[in-house]
Amino acid sequence: MSRDALALLIAAALLLTPLWLALGRWARALRRQRRGPRRLPPRDRALLRARCPLYARLPPAARVAAEDRTRELLRELRFIGCAGLEVTPAMRLLIAFQASLLLARLGTDVCRGLGGVLLYPGDFLAPRSVVDDAGVITEGHERLSGEAVDTARIVLSWADVQAGLSANDGGNVVLHEFAHFLDHALDGRLSAPGRGPGPHALLAREYQSLCTAVDAGEDTLIDPYGAEDPAEFFAVATEAFFERSRALRARHAELYRVLADLYALDPAGGS
Repeated sequence: MSRDALALLIAAALLLTPLWLALGRWARALRRQRRGPRRLPPRDRALLRARCPLYARLPPAARVAAEDRTRELLRELRFIGCAGLEVTPAMRLLIAFQASLLLARLGTDVCRGLGGVLLYPGDFLAPRSVVDDAGVITEGHERLSGEAVDTARIVLSWADVQAGLSANDGGNVVLHEFAHFLDHALDGRLSAPGRGPGPHALLAREYQSLCTAVDAGEDTLIDPYGAEDPAEFFAVATEAFFERSRALRARHAELYRVLADLYALDPAGGS
């Protein structure tokens, strides 16, 4: 094969790859639609009901659909124990189910590029570089409970995963980091600020309102950490949407509606 012919073949393959991927996603979605949602085994449903309050709070139809997505994630995601932690099937199940809640509209295919979910027993140290005003770079580490490294991997503290299961304070490291992952996977479009009408403008206004409230020392329903930047605001707003859904709907009705549309779920229900 000549060099020119090889170049044309490579160019054609690059052009057709997005089409092949799209057709693959369409075919998988069609197969799932034809077979209907698949339930988790009874023992897994019992574990979720006992240990994950979000599972019990879902409407029945949404719960069945989330179980189907959980099965897909358990098949696709690679869980890796770090610092001596042994990852059990129960740990995988609890994380995959919570991640599935964010995928009712986007689908599990968005996670196909995720390299792995790394689990540490507790907080872990992540390398950081800080550049001061003079341009001097200082290398160091930051202690974290979770981190989404672009679309390559998600890192979680198992102690904090468990704390998010038992508490009802709006904090949930799984929801937080998977929200970051989805934002990365969609090139930052979920948290991007915007002007004029529409969801991005609403998110920008809510972000600015939180920043103003935090600067004034006011108590806020949404975690003050969201004032760091729009991406962090999107992640903590996601936590509040699922963990404190009724309160968020009462105090931030427009934000609740935007997130309900994005995630195709209404965790506050009709009550």
